[in-house]
Amino acid sequence: MRTLQERLSKYDAPQQAIKAGIYPYFREIESDQDTVVRMNGREVLMFGSNSYLGLTNHPAIKEAAKKAVDKYGTGCAGSRFLNGTLDIHIKLEERLAELVGKEGALCYSTGFQVNLGVVSVLTGRKDHVLLDELDHASIIEGSRLSFSKVLKYAHNNMSALEAKLKRCNPETLKLIVTDGIFSMEGDIVNLPELVRVADKYNGTVMVDDAHSIGVIGRNGSGTASHFNLTDKVDLIMGTFSKSLASLGGFIASDKDTINYLKHNSRSLIFSASMTPASAASVLAAIDIMVSEPERISHLWEITRYALRSFKEMGFDTGKSETPIIPLFIRDNIKALMLTMLLLEDGIFVNPVVSPAVPKEDSLIRYSLMATHTKEQVDISIEKITKAAKTLNILT
Repeated sequence: MRTLQERLSKYDAPQQAIKAGIYPYFREIESDQDTVVRMNGREVLMFGSNSYLGLTNHPAIKEAAKKAVDKYGTGCAGSRFLNGTLDIHIKLEERLAELVGKEGALCYSTGFQVNLGVVSVLTGRKDHVLLDELDHASIIEGSRLSFSKVLKYAHNNMSALEAKLKRCNPETLKLIVTDGIFSMEGDIVNLPELVRVADKYNGTVMVDDAHSIGVIGRNGSGTASHFNLTDKVDLIMGTFSKSLASLGGFIASDKDTINYLKHNSRSLIFSASMTPASAASVLAAIDIMVSEPERISHLWEITRYALRSFKEMGFDTGKSETPIIPLFIRDNIKALMLTMLLLEDGIFVNPVVSPAVPKEDSLIRYSLMATHTKEQVDISIEKITKAAKTLNILT
């Protein structure tokens, strides 16, 4: 056996979890991503999706994707830099820039590639990248490639951010990157205080709106809009795989920054373009998001209802104030066991355990869609409460 194979053969954590009957990953879904999905031939209530507006099976979006395939084919066979730029990509970028209030936007094939390609290239060896300790993994990976000094500050703690900024050379570039809505905890960045501190130390602000687009802000345009601070945020990142029912991502900023990224961001230049169907789907999803504000209104109505109900049942939901509701279990094994008990009872949720979070912060990630009904939420909370009591998570 070769050295690599010998080393990796010793990694058996998944096998151990499968043997114990608590392995919760790569579960097969046999239907579209709706509030009810089919798994192993039976219906399961879905509370583990990022489709916040419930658009992944919308007829208008599916039709737009079909028409794009008919016109452009199934792929671009190259990168945006060379032969892979279509007129539909340019149209989408113009629409996105308008949506979030920036001069320009640039589309990537995935949201992960956006953060990887943007964070890694904006700063140099003498500069600083400052990250919230709970920022998404793609931001962390981008910072590792930047050659800059990376400083992490305590989650959503602006005094901690300021303490880090004080350590930076005033003459260097200081890129502060934060999630808008944090993907596991469900809380919103304290953006007003963050931009105040950033201004004080001449920092550049980038907000990852992967979980904010379609959820907060005017017409679902994200965190900066939510706080009326669009002019104070230098870069706005977003994804298409959540509220916008497709695959890909974008960065929006001033025209000079976009021009620089177009010619220096390696995950854009050396990666194939997002597919025509994906681009067309996003355009259609934006149109629906803007023309049907009742979707976002209902999403928030059902969010407030679910948060209140979980708290009444005795669950610890942390500081969440969004459709991402963490149910803190604070025990890895019980979090996995609860996930599997719920799946057997027809409820799909996602476990978040170490090393993704410290074991004392393990949780169940319960997420809502605008297409969920109050009745579906009631059923899920009843079953989650019952299972939690079975495992002595609740008394």
